[in-house]
Amino acid sequence: MSTAVQQQVPSEFAPTQSQLAVAYSVCSSITRAAAKNFYYAFLVLPKPKRQALCAVYAFMRKCDDIADDVNLPPGEKNQKLDVWLDAFHRALSGQSTDDPVLLALTDAQRNFNIQIGWLDQLAYGTAMDVRETEFSEAQSAVSHVQYQTFEDLRLYCYRVASVVGLVCILIFGYRDPTAESLAERCGLAFQLTNIIRDVKEDAAMGRVYLPEEDLAKFDLSAAELTASDPSQSLATRFAPLLAMEADRAREYYQSGEDLIPYIDEDSQPALWVLVTIYRRLLEKIAANQYDVFSGKISLSTKEKLTILGKGFLQRLT
Repeated sequence: MSTAVQQQVPSEFAPTQSQLAVAYSVCSSITRAAAKNFYYAFLVLPKPKRQALCAVYAFMRKCDDIADDVNLPPGEKNQKLDVWLDAFHRALSGQSTDDPVLLALTDAQRNFNIQIGWLDQLAYGTAMDVRETEFSEAQSAVSHVQYQTFEDLRLYCYRVASVVGLVCILIFGYRDPTAESLAERCGLAFQLTNIIRDVKEDAAMGRVYLPEEDLAKFDLSAAELTASDPSQSLATRFAPLLAMEADRAREYYQSGEDLIPYIDEDSQPALWVLVTIYRRLLEKIAANQYDVFSGKISLSTKEKLTILGKGFLQRLT
C-alpha cells in the first residue's frame, strides 16, 4: 500500500459539535452491528473513551469490508484500501471530509493522541489478507497456507490485533510502559481465538492462518479444510492442532489479566469484560471438542450480558 502524503491546505477544517455527534453516532451504530464482542466491553467505558474506540473500530471495519469484498479483484481491493488510507491522512491534515467515520476518527486521534502509525498498521494488516486467490469452476476458493511458521504469523497478528491492543490502552489510559508489551500479547490471544473459531469460514475464502509447520506436525494439509468430508470427520482430525493453538492463546491471555491494573481505573472494567468474553469463547470452543466445522461457536447474548453486568458492578464499586 502506498504511504499517504499530507497536503498543505489553506485553512484547517473544523467540524461542528453537531457534526461530530452525528459522526460518533454512526460509528457507534457500526460497532453495535458488527463488533459482537468488543461492543459489550465498550459499554462499560466513560462516554469519550467509548466514542473514540467506536471510531477506531468503524475505521477497521471499513478496511475489513474492502478486503473481504468478493466482487472486487485483489488489485482493486488494494487500490480502494489506498484511497481509504489517503482520505484518512487528508482528513488528519485538516482537509474537509463528509465521511462520518473519518470525522470521528480524526477527532478521537487528536483527543487521545493516538499514534497515526498504529492506525496505518491496522490498514496494512488488512492488506495482508488481499492475495491472489485461485478459484475453481464452482467459484469456491482454493485454500492455501499464508504463513509457514508461527513467527511468520505473528506479524499479521501484530498488525490486526496487537496494534488494536496498543490503541485501546492509549484510549484507556496508562503510565507504565510495561502495559504496552502486555497489550500486544493480549491482542495476540484474541486473534488466535478468532483464527481457531473462524478456520472453516476463512478457508472458504482461500485464507489459512494455521502455519504450515503446525499443519505438518499433525500430518494435515490446508486442502482438507475445504474438502467434502463430513464436519465431524474434520473436527476429529483438526482437534489436536486447534487444541495446541488454544494452549498458545491461553498463555497470552494471562497477559490480559496482568494488564488490567496498569490502565486507568475507569477503564479496568471494560478490559476485564473484553478479556473475559474472549477467554470464555475459547473455553466454549474447547468444551465443544474444537468442532468449529459444524457451525460457528459464540457466546450467547445472555452469557455476554452476564459478563457485562459484572463489569458494570466493578465500575460502580
